[in-house]
Amino acid sequence: MIEIHNAENEDYAVIRKIAEATWPVTYGAILSKEQIDYMFDMMYTVAVLKEQAEVKKHHFLIAKENGEALGFASYELHYGNQPVTKIHKIYILPTTQGKGIGKLLIDRISNAAIASTDSKLSLNVNRYNPAFTFYIKSGFEKVAEEDIAIGNGYLMEDYVMEKQL
Repeated sequence: MIEIHNAENEDYAVIRKIAEATWPVTYGAILSKEQIDYMFDMMYTVAVLKEQAEVKKHHFLIAKENGEALGFASYELHYGNQPVTKIHKIYILPTTQGKGIGKLLIDRISNAAIASTDSKLSLNVNRYNPAFTFYIKSGFEKVAEEDIAIGNGYLMEDYVMEKQL
């Protein structure tokens, strides 16, 4: 049985390991290795993950089955002081995709959003990421395209997606 729980400080190293296993598969055909390495170092050191949780108020969730971490998500309630919950990260180990873990994480985030009086979920997904189809099937709609300069000459070329709650 897959269980979802709130991440603790000791889970940040696990989150990083899941990202290390997921990013090359997710982005290897989309981004250069140099950009992947740059973004990974910018977003996934344990110190950065702690800062996201403690300073930026991102909530991290871990999906586990039989004690083994299979995926994670992070989200922020009242994003931009709006009734919007922003999903910042959602990654499932490639070997366990298709088991409904992503749906469980989104459901848990949706419930937290509703409990906090947010009326919409929002996320960004790379325009060439196959996860776009998963989000469409999960009730999200593409509402915009966004290019985000992240430094070192790199861009994140994303779709902005939203789901009404």
